[in-house]
Amino acid sequence: MRPPAHETKSFNRLFALYALPALPLAAIALPFYIVVPTFYAGNFGISLAAIGATLLAIRLIDAVTDPLFGWFSDRFAHRLGRRRVFFALSLPLTSLAAFMLFWPPQDAGLAYLGLWGTALSIGATWTLLPYTAWGAELATGYQARVRLSAFREGATLIGSLLAISLPFIGGLDTASGFHGLAWIAVFIAIILPLAGLATVITVPEPQDVSRRRLSLRESMAHLTSNRPFLRLAAAFLLNSFANAVPASLFIYFVGERLGVPALQGPLLFAYFLSAIAGIPLAVWCAARLGKHRAWCLAMLAACLIFSAAGFLEQGDVILFAIVCVTTGLLLGFDLTLPPAIQADVIDNDTVRSGEQRSGLYFAAWSFITKLAVALSAGVVFPLLDLAGFVGDLNATQTGTALSALGGLYAWLPILPKLAAIAIMWRFSLDEDEHRRLRHALDRPQS
Repeated sequence: MRPPAHETKSFNRLFALYALPALPLAAIALPFYIVVPTFYAGNFGISLAAIGATLLAIRLIDAVTDPLFGWFSDRFAHRLGRRRVFFALSLPLTSLAAFMLFWPPQDAGLAYLGLWGTALSIGATWTLLPYTAWGAELATGYQARVRLSAFREGATLIGSLLAISLPFIGGLDTASGFHGLAWIAVFIAIILPLAGLATVITVPEPQDVSRRRLSLRESMAHLTSNRPFLRLAAAFLLNSFANAVPASLFIYFVGERLGVPALQGPLLFAYFLSAIAGIPLAVWCAARLGKHRAWCLAMLAACLIFSAAGFLEQGDVILFAIVCVTTGLLLGFDLTLPPAIQADVIDNDTVRSGEQRSGLYFAAWSFITKLAVALSAGVVFPLLDLAGFVGDLNATQTGTALSALGGLYAWLPILPKLAAIAIMWRFSLDEDEHRRLRHALDRPQS
């Protein structure tokens, strides 16, 4: 069977154009969960426990908005394409909400954080669901999906580098003037609409291979009976939670545990720069081992590295830099491989249900991602409060608080990662099984 034209190497340029919006979208996600909590706590006097509870509440709202936007994305009809137009319509809300959240007035409080955090969460959901569904349908081959995911996540990491550089360059010690988060606000407000429109204009709408239309109830019934998806979703939730814990605590770990707050930005930069190098390594390993085995081995290596990180003390900068570089390489696997596997389990559902519902599946995927991050904030920040840790970066921490910080940062992620490995090691949807699924999907189109 002749492969579709977009599966050939000549379409790497198309994948690169598709990846453009991932750059400003990454500049939203990282500051939201890493910088915003400490910025609002330090400059507006909001407790970490209250911020963690607010972020968790926002994620609970996503339990409603994610499936609705996913379903709308699948059902939206326009002559220019269901994915492209629905994606373009979301850009104004997402850009505005990011601008307001990242450049708050000097009298902002918890209500302001909750309002614009909710607006940004809704806007980002609306933007990401048709965008990721678009990518899952743009590439249809087992390895081609790894390539497309590599382009998108590479752009995500470049955006992440900007997101961690600009706040520290601009400064986070004051909420007045043109501070570091304000730099991010302006960047997103300009680049997200431009990059989004460039992708809408240059990247075609993928073919819809649906043979029938399902009700929302039927759609959910097929989703919850898709065993490869349920297995992948469970592993992804566990691993995402494991990754979100050190991400949430990174600034505190470097500033308080290691005692080098001036190196927060450079170490975080090294981490994401290493992740960019990890993406081609993930593509290479997936081609030789399969996606799920390559991902499992990367998670196992991360467990070994983190098991040693909890013993680091004040001044262990070089050792922690090694931790940042090695775990950064492994982050490339976490970012690239699970979404490529997710696209495969959607094919499994399409064959059985008769409707291609990538939007609904990525809605579930999006909710899992957000839930993992919110759970990490809802778990680790209250535990830090109980240990006597003070969110003010100028406060003096007790030995108990610093020990709790080190243990949560390094050892808490290990158990969920090991559980994710156990779930995915014997994953059934490998390259041969996916080839059979694509044959079944492509046959009526021949």
